[in-house]
Amino acid sequence: MSKYYRLIVFCLIGVLLSCGLTSSCSSQLKAKDRHLVHRFEYGKTAYIGPDGLAQAPPHAPKQVKWMVEAANSLVGKPYVYGGGHRQFQDHGYDCSGAVSYVLRAGGKLERPLVSQGFFEYGKKGYGDWVTIYVRDGHVFMTIAGLRFDTGGTWNSTGPRWKPERRGLKGYYVRHPRGL
Repeated sequence: MSKYYRLIVFCLIGVLLSCGLTSSCSSQLKAKDRHLVHRFEYGKTAYIGPDGLAQAPPHAPKQVKWMVEAANSLVGKPYVYGGGHRQFQDHGYDCSGAVSYVLRAGGKLERPLVSQGFFEYGKKGYGDWVTIYVRDGHVFMTIAGLRFDTGGTWNSTGPRWKPERRGLKGYYVRHPRGL
């Protein structure tokens, strides 16, 4: 199968999932892929520069750009269990604190959530620009196709942009309304 054919197939699957054609009656939708891999979609995919910071696509909605900027501001902060739970501003962040901080910057969250709180956040399914992946004990997100996560690699020391694969077994997908 050619690389372009696979890209078209992945895009069609994404359209079907985002349209809700595969959704169930429950309030949750399981992540469909076995692994999350960075996929490029022209005009909608952010990229990571040599400094480890992301650049939003030029035509992304302003909320997406604000979220990318907020996530960039957390890169280099340490992982701190419970970090970002009591208040958005903290000296370090855990998974839910980091995701909460970024969503707040995009105007999509009023108070920090613990990871379990994301099971009911926003709408079920994949978002066009932002998707939240949640399971018992962990949450991470993709923004404009890039994964922002505190875990999932051997050198997980805090919130980072991560182009590496990530296993999705047990994860459910949610997204902010409108994104």
